[in-house]
Amino acid sequence: MAWWYLALAGLFELGWPLGFKLAALSARYHLLFLLLSVLSMGLSGLFLYWAQREIPMGTAYLVWTGIGGIGTVLIGIFCFHDAVTFWRMFFLSLVFIGIVGLKLMH
Repeated sequence: MAWWYLALAGLFELGWPLGFKLAALSARYHLLFLLLSVLSMGLSGLFLYWAQREIPMGTAYLVWTGIGGIGTVLIGIFCFHDAVTFWRMFFLSLVFIGIVGLKLMH
C-alpha cells in the first residue's frame, strides 16, 4: 500500500506547479488556481508521510520528486509547448531509470 501512497503523492505533486502556471495565465481564476495548488501540496505531503512509514525516507523522497519532476516536464511539453530536445529527453529518461531502479531494489 505504501507504494500506492507514494504514487498518489507524486501525482498530487504535479498539481502545485500546474496550479501556479494556470494562475499566472488566468487573472480571472488566479485565486482558485492558487488554492488548488495549496490543496495539492497538502495532499502530496500527506501521502508522502503515509508512504514513508514503510518506504525508506531517501527512496520515498527521490521517487516523489522524480514523479513530480517528470510529470511536470511532460505537462509542460504536451499542454504548454515547452521545448523537446534530445538532451532534455535523455536526462529525463535517466531520472525515470533511477526511479524504476529504486523501486526494483526496494
